[in-house]
Order: sequence, then structure tokens, then C-alpha cells
Amino acid sequence: MHIALPSKILAAIAAALLTTSCTTPLRWHAPTERTTTISLRFIGEQTLPHRIEARGTTFGGISGIDYDESRDVFYLLSDDRSQNGPARFYTARIPISANALGQPDILSVATIKRPDGALPGDAKTDPQHVLDPESVRLRRGVAGAADTLLWTSEGDKRLNLSPFVREMKLDGTFIRELPTHPMFAMRPGESGSRDNSTFEGMTLSRDGQSVWVAMEGPIYEDGATPSVANGGAPIRLTQYNVSSGKSIRQIAYAPDPIPHRPIPPTGFADNGVPEILMLDDHRMLVLERSFSQGVGNSIRIYVIDTRDGTDTLNVTALKTDNHRVATKTIVINFDSLNLMRLDNSEAMSFGPRLPNGNRTLIIASDDNFNQRQINQFLAFEVLETQK
Repeated sequence: MHIALPSKILAAIAAALLTTSCTTPLRWHAPTERTTTISLRFIGEQTLPHRIEARGTTFGGISGIDYDESRDVFYLLSDDRSQNGPARFYTARIPISANALGQPDILSVATIKRPDGALPGDAKTDPQHVLDPESVRLRRGVAGAADTLLWTSEGDKRLNLSPFVREMKLDGTFIRELPTHPMFAMRPGESGSRDNSTFEGMTLSRDGQSVWVAMEGPIYEDGATPSVANGGAPIRLTQYNVSSGKSIRQIAYAPDPIPHRPIPPTGFADNGVPEILMLDDHRMLVLERSFSQGVGNSIRIYVIDTRDGTDTLNVTALKTDNHRVATKTIVINFDSLNLMRLDNSEAMSFGPRLPNGNRTLIIASDDNFNQRQINQFLAFEVLETQK
């Protein structure tokens, strides 16, 4: 109900506010980021040949990507579990214009070192140190400190290796490991993290003080994985203090049901969150990727506000009555792009700005070193429209 106040009362209120401002400044609350809507304009596509030789290595398995503006390079993280070569990441230059995406040029490769400085082996030769790299983010050095890279590993339930976030130098040298929240530890049986469904996505806050880490799928305590009929249990997104590694907050995200029924109906199908990316101080882009046998991949990008949803950090098992998931809004469904082929996209990063000042968004696929898949790069212009 709106009540009209007499002009004398309004004048008195205004005078009081002016008097108060002399001792206690009034706080101006800027409009929230929800005053703009986000859309993506497709720019172009590029692919690299299957198992191409790149700087003495077999290229493929790109699961993480991040852009280094000062060096004008992308970091491309391979999820090779040291089966086709040592665990590694690449630097690449990828030309992007308003109307075209150029061919990626692989500039260098760096191996990811174990904490003791040695190179990790695969599950057979080095079962206690095998890595499953999934996401990478550049961390800008402050007060003269060097730039570093944060990266995630999914762990391995069969080997009792829990997922983690580590920090390394730009040459792959180990710096430190952040504490893994106990709820995500690998445990025997149907408890804790599911195998191959853990720390798949990661993004730094805009001020660089915190990092969000996304599970690819739900932990056992929270319920079932997605099906064609429903989206299954929520997926947890956890915010950590970068300096201390302490968990700060956690929100729940509800994935979609699997959009396409597999062929045959009993075939393999899944859906999860392979990557996240902070859009601004509070809004986050969430990449959802599904696969259905006999059909292929389906990719969607949603936007959420990290202030939405309840804090689930101390909730051991998510039930319908003990939390509220973050509200999500569709940004793009890749089915609308009419690509000749859509592969296993699971890496996402902003790229260089276009001449008009707009950001670019780059999506890369993980070919799993499978000859039936491709190394695919997609570029978009990020459009922000005032409501």
C-alpha cells in the first residue's frame, strides 16, 4: 500500500537526513547485477585434429581453459591421467574477432609436478599420485608476487584418492594444496563423492579473494544422479577463501533432467556440471553438459546469483525441506547453434575483449583421446542488456 505524506513531513525527513549525513554517511546501494540480462552471440568454431602432436606431446583431453590477458594466452588443461604422456597443460594463442574464431596455436607445454617435484605416473605405475586434472584458473599475484595457477583434480574412488584443489607455478611446480571439505572425501561404498563426479568446475571471485568449486554430480548422501525423468539430487557449489583454504559458504544447484533419451533406452546417459565462471561480483555462469548414448551431447549455459539459495555447508544430506536451491535462468541452449557436431564441451573462459568493449566467451571440448570425438573450440560475444 502506498501512503502519500504531507509536504511538511517530507521536508522534515529531508532535513533530518541532511543532518544525519554530517556524522553518519548514507550508504548508496548501487543497482544489483540483475538489472542486466545476459545473452551470447555465436562468433565461430575451430577444431584441432585428433591426437595432433603439440610440442612433443599428444594433444587432447582439454577439460579446463583460462585466459591470461597480460600475456594474451590461454591455459589449456588436459585431463590426461598420465596415460598419453605426463599430466600437463598448454599455453595457446587463439585469435578472436567480432566475426571469426582463428585456429588455436599451441605455444608451449608444461608438466604438472607432484609435491616432491617428481612427475606423476598413471594408475598402474603411480597409483597414490595419479592426477585427473579438470579445471584451471589464473591467480594474479599481488604485492609483487608471481602469477600462479589454481587447478582441480577429481580423484579416484577405486584408488581412494579424494578430489583436491592445488596451486602451482606457471611451470607446473607444486606450491600448495587447499583443504578438501570432509563431505567430498572418497570413502568406501555409497558414501561421500561418486567416482568421476567431483571437482570438475572452478572459478575465482572477481576480487581474487575466494574461489568457487563445483561438483560435477551429487554426493551419495544427497540422493540420485539425473535421469530422463528428473534432474536428480542437487549439486553443491562451495566457496573457499583462497589464502586460507577455509570453506566459507555453499549453495545447491539443481541440474536438468537428461534432455534426450538414450538409444537404446537402456543405454548410458548422464548430466552434470563440468564448469562454472563468475560473471561479476555475484552472478555465475554454469555450464551443464549431458550425454545420451546413440544421441550425443547436449550443452546449456545458465546464470545464477550466488546470493540465492540457502547455505548448505553444514547440511550433511540435502532434502527437499532443508534447503533452497539457487534460481537459474537459461542463457543459451547449444542446440540452437545448428552446429554440424557438438562434442563433449567442459571448459569455459572469458577471452579478449572485442573492439566494442564486449567480452568474449570461449568453450572447449574434451575429446577423451577418442578418435570418434573432436577437439572443438567455440567463441561467443557476451551481450549485456539493461532491463
